[in-house]
Amino acid sequence: MPVTRNETNPVTSGPVVSWATEQLDQTQTAATIRLATPDEFPGADLAAVPEAYAVLRDGAEIVVVSNDEIGFRCALLELADRAAAGDDLAGTTPFAEQPAVPVRGVVRSFSSVDEDLSWFHDRQFWTEYLTWLAACRFNRFHLALGMQYNYGADRHGATDNYLCFVYPFLFDVDGYDVSVGGISEPERQRNLATLRFVAAESKRRGLKFQLGLWNHAYDYGRDSVHRFPVHGVGPDNHAAYSKAGIAKLLAEVPDIDGLTFRVHYEGGIPDAQHEIFWRAVFEGANSAGRPLEIDMHAKGVDQALLDAVDLPNLSPVLSAKYWAEHVGLPYHQASIRARETAKPIPAGHEMKGITEFSRRFTRYGYGDFLREDRTVDLMFRIWPGTQKLLLWGDPAIAAGYGRLATFGGSRGVDLCEPLFFKGRHGSGHQGGRDPYVRDDLRLPGNREWTKYRYSYLLWGRLQYNPDAAPETWQRHLRATYGEAAAEVESALSSLSRILPLVTVVHGVGGSNNGYWPEVYLNLPISSRLHSQHYAGDTDAPANWGGVSPFDPTTFYGIDEYVAARAAGTVSAKYTPLEVAAWIEQLTADGEKALERAEQVADRTDAQVRRTVIDAEVLVRLGRFFAGKFQAAVDYSSYRATGEVESLKAALNRYRVARDAYAEIPALVEGVYQRDLRFGIEASEHGHWADRVPDIDADLAALTAELDEAAGTEARSSLPPVVARPETTGVEHVVPEAFERGQALVLTLEAPGVTGATLHYRHVDQSEAWQETPMEAAGETFTGTVPAEYTASTYPLMYFFSLRYEDGGQALHPGLAEDLSSQPYHVLRSGKVSE
Repeated sequence: MPVTRNETNPVTSGPVVSWATEQLDQTQTAATIRLATPDEFPGADLAAVPEAYAVLRDGAEIVVVSNDEIGFRCALLELADRAAAGDDLAGTTPFAEQPAVPVRGVVRSFSSVDEDLSWFHDRQFWTEYLTWLAACRFNRFHLALGMQYNYGADRHGATDNYLCFVYPFLFDVDGYDVSVGGISEPERQRNLATLRFVAAESKRRGLKFQLGLWNHAYDYGRDSVHRFPVHGVGPDNHAAYSKAGIAKLLAEVPDIDGLTFRVHYEGGIPDAQHEIFWRAVFEGANSAGRPLEIDMHAKGVDQALLDAVDLPNLSPVLSAKYWAEHVGLPYHQASIRARETAKPIPAGHEMKGITEFSRRFTRYGYGDFLREDRTVDLMFRIWPGTQKLLLWGDPAIAAGYGRLATFGGSRGVDLCEPLFFKGRHGSGHQGGRDPYVRDDLRLPGNREWTKYRYSYLLWGRLQYNPDAAPETWQRHLRATYGEAAAEVESALSSLSRILPLVTVVHGVGGSNNGYWPEVYLNLPISSRLHSQHYAGDTDAPANWGGVSPFDPTTFYGIDEYVAARAAGTVSAKYTPLEVAAWIEQLTADGEKALERAEQVADRTDAQVRRTVIDAEVLVRLGRFFAGKFQAAVDYSSYRATGEVESLKAALNRYRVARDAYAEIPALVEGVYQRDLRFGIEASEHGHWADRVPDIDADLAALTAELDEAAGTEARSSLPPVVARPETTGVEHVVPEAFERGQALVLTLEAPGVTGATLHYRHVDQSEAWQETPMEAAGETFTGTVPAEYTASTYPLMYFFSLRYEDGGQALHPGLAEDLSSQPYHVLRSGKVSE
């Protein structure tokens, strides 16, 4: 037995440590390892940091020191991973780590009775899956039920409502004659037993078990034909039954650590007076008599809901969307789209009034929830809209999230995992969870998740420690890809950065239902075509030129950029042409690394083949989006000036982009399902081949426009593009804090700069940015945030725009070359003056 511990110490002898010790024992390491808390081994300097650990030496013995069970779990599984990779643990050099992000969660959604019931009841699946999450250093597992429908927002009603309104799918509630059609009593008992098993096995591995009850609608209305109709619930007893149901659920599943609720209208409860229903549910949860985290999806939350959850056993947390319902770059939007600002509630819209109107700015970001004096914690959820299918793996972006997920003092993130929403909205079919159709690529036995082991590993380990040594993930890559490991890492790193960048800059739809860059449903460039599909969530006219970035403070929209060039007012924001150049470089770098990987990879290995195919698709998507950004700028330039050469250039670039996209269907022919179904809306399902005709129609419209424009004279021309200058030598020392009610003076050393502007704002997305010219004294620039502006309980965020003699402009700090940083500084207060 290589591990010794104090069996009377409740930390070193706890169930999580026992489980982690079993994992290390399986490696059959010969090293002698002792577990100790800091009071038992004073040589460790861990302070009181939760989940921190140190691996030290005491002669020939390895001593693992931690304050808590999760810290020991992290250390023991790290040693197990090293031993499994062939390392001699006896030669271990001391090391220590502590978590950067307190909450590191994974969300798995039960979205389809046809595709998900198999894994839900598969205990072998749960054993392997939860063990991998623990090894990746996640500390929370969120099983989401009822997330597959959006009450009041979906164009159609519901069919597959299995486990949506969960209580009657599990048990009877005393005093209520409520039942569900289509399931038997043994099936209900099995559902409850599975839920107990998952909760217990999560806890055994040190994963807090969060049960998401995303819908409390018992009838979805509209044209719903429920496969599992709920009987016995109506407006008169809905709240009371739900209160009793949540109380019984918590009694039946004692390992539930917290509950997640979608508390705006899409969760089944209209916004108007929503606090009445939710107060009843919260009282039911409070009656369990044990501490519970109550995670409220932040969209539409108001003070009435915060008051309703104020109960002694409940610890409320708001969970905001990180980048709308997508995966963007690691930083948080410097600003939200203009269409997300607050609006008056019109008559007749009370059901959606708070969410869609008066507090609309809470839909797709952190809203106004990050006050320093807040009484409710905030965390983020990374939604799956951008990339649900193809393999993702970028250490730089994952580490960026590890550094920035605690923005404004927030607690961390829940990550919606790969294949999220597969089969949603009743689109699933029996056996359809695995998206592969080719036998040599399929992952039977509910193991389709194992394709993404590398993705989970990067997200989890780099949230725990964004400065982790590359060996942390390279051991896995070597075991999976052999000699090709280094090149696979390089290829995936570059190619995985493309779609998050596209998402941030091409903000055509905030909802994952309506925008899927990975299998992109075309938005036309031509002004003669308009997309009805995208019209509901982007400004008119619905074509490429008019689309706002999700962060319009940092990035230009296309027509906005061309108009600024025409007017001579281009600012320091990043331009669509710069974005296109970044995508081109990422694509080229990824493609070269992929070519090198293929030269040495074992093509008989199924995971190698899956990875190569996905990377090839990402290469084509990169070429497509780079070309389309360029073509859209050319077309907008033509519209602004009448220069026919710009229209010709748009067509030429777009044809090349189209041809790149049109190569994808052949790459995946017979590989993936012909209809990849993540829902029923146009951009939730389908195939790359289905998207090509719309691109061709767009090209045809542009061709017709060029034919008509032949021989016409230009009205004007655009000035040449001025390159973004290097900001070498620009320095700014970020203060430790600001004092509320006192002017904040910020200085910048900027050689070669002729002018600078300070931009600042409270960390509140409902507010607009302020700006002030900075005063120059030689190479030193000084700007001031007024005292009346700092007299606030919000943190401050700020950045600088710089102007150079040749007309070039730059942002400071701007984005790092690997796009993993935030383009502004965040400053918290010293909290002294009011």
